[in-house]
Amino acid sequence: MMDAADRKETDTQVAAAVETPSRARARARAGEPDSAARRAQAETQAAPRKPRRFSRLSVRIMALSIFPVATIFGGLLYVGAYERSLVEAELSALSAQARLFAGAIAESAVTPGAPDERRIDVTLANGVMRQLASATNARARLFDRDGRLLVDTRAQRAYGPIREEELPTESTGRWFSDNVVALYEWFFNLLARDRESVPYYRERPDESAADYAEVQTALAGEPKSFIRRTESGEYVLFFAAPVQRYKNVDGALLLSASTHEIARAVRQVRLDILRIIAVVTVFTIMMAFWLGRSIARPINRLASAADQMRRSKSRDVAIPDFTEREDEIGDLSAALNDLTNDLWRRLDAIESFAADVAHELKNPLASMKSAIETVTRIKDPEKQQRLLDMVREDVERLDRLITDISRASRLDSELSRLKLQTIDLGRILGALADIRNTAATATPGRPTVKLVLPARDRLIARADEDRLVQVLQNILGNAESFSPPGGVITVTGGADGGMTRVVIDDQGPGIPPGKEKDIFRRFYTERPAGEKFGTHSGLGLSISQQIVEAMGGSIHAENIRRPDGGVAGARFVVRLQRSA
Repeated sequence: MMDAADRKETDTQVAAAVETPSRARARARAGEPDSAARRAQAETQAAPRKPRRFSRLSVRIMALSIFPVATIFGGLLYVGAYERSLVEAELSALSAQARLFAGAIAESAVTPGAPDERRIDVTLANGVMRQLASATNARARLFDRDGRLLVDTRAQRAYGPIREEELPTESTGRWFSDNVVALYEWFFNLLARDRESVPYYRERPDESAADYAEVQTALAGEPKSFIRRTESGEYVLFFAAPVQRYKNVDGALLLSASTHEIARAVRQVRLDILRIIAVVTVFTIMMAFWLGRSIARPINRLASAADQMRRSKSRDVAIPDFTEREDEIGDLSAALNDLTNDLWRRLDAIESFAADVAHELKNPLASMKSAIETVTRIKDPEKQQRLLDMVREDVERLDRLITDISRASRLDSELSRLKLQTIDLGRILGALADIRNTAATATPGRPTVKLVLPARDRLIARADEDRLVQVLQNILGNAESFSPPGGVITVTGGADGGMTRVVIDDQGPGIPPGKEKDIFRRFYTERPAGEKFGTHSGLGLSISQQIVEAMGGSIHAENIRRPDGGVAGARFVVRLQRSA
């Protein structure tokens, strides 16, 4: 039920909705698409969604899961630090052994005499060196002060041609692991640029001190350590110590040791780490694959079902139910199902609205048709005039119906653009009461409005002011139409928990029993006796309920009861949110 102010606003909105060339040009300047562009856009959006060949989400999950494993793999570079610490420890032990060897030879194998006449006894030196070398894995070579090689513990006899050589390690029979480790070592040796700065170790058949600069330094009285590398990439550690007594250098001892055991230990560490990485990688890939499927697959099914529903427009397509997962995907599934059900309810409401509109429009049209057919058959001018008046009233009724129907049909779209803000509800009620009381003063017998509002706290609410005024105008107009002459409409406001409560009471006949909810249905009318038929469309309270619920509130109607149980009037209760 709407008054003149509501109809004026509705007419303005209807006029604003009419497409004119000037409005089309203005919208084009503002960057809004015209109808042709909107149709093209709709056709583009209606294209079916192409299924992905692979899930990008799964790929991202797998890449993110493998990243820690790659970090562990990169950490294997620090195994080189472990290898260097072993080499330094071995070199330190080698220097201690070399000094021990040189001291023992100087004490037991150097013949007494003047410095220039002293010589190293090769037999004694060979025995001492072999005794000491037997307790270690080192190779000892003794040079005299002239740089000639005297003893080599690897030879079977002094100056003999037969030498002891370490044979290559036999294959373990584990082809795959051996090749993986070999490839791994090749890769990290490629990264270890410091190996290139180490010179190669090439042993000559007839060695002398001239082949080793460090031995010549030892013959000058300074011990020296150095490192060489073989063709296979293994390190050989050397320490050259002077054989001297009372600061007189009689020769030089060169002690060398292979890092084969060190390489074997490092290789074993790397192999163990590679095994761990392999197990972790396989497990990570399996977990990432499972996680990707458990996330990407249901999301893809939800998207596919939504796309199929959009294209088929059929209710046979159902959104998959994943609520049993009890996670975010389950929440998404429940939300999509609720959204779908709400969509179907809206479609049902539109269908029902269309049927109601057709029914309401047929009544005045049928009356007009009957009056027009009758007016052509009668000749009495007075009766013809009455029939023409009926036609005019039906036309006016059609105009009101079309205006109200236009407004109701656009209501959902308009309510989606509501801008809620905190408003002073007491100020609005005061203004509406003043307007109606002023009109009551000018029109004897018209009901007055009495306000009962909080004196201290402001009556505030979260609402759209224009739409709220429309609701209050509808309810006050409805109460005014049912109030007796000189009646009083009482408006009470106050806080109700987290809500603001507004109660509008009239002194009319009240609401028919059992119709407290029906009065909010579209096109339902229950008017006072004697009121002209067709004055109201029955959409006012329905629109008011939609507006209040869109603002997060509620509205209901009830009868006011006297102490004796009789009806003292109708009461409308509106509840609105106080804050966001």
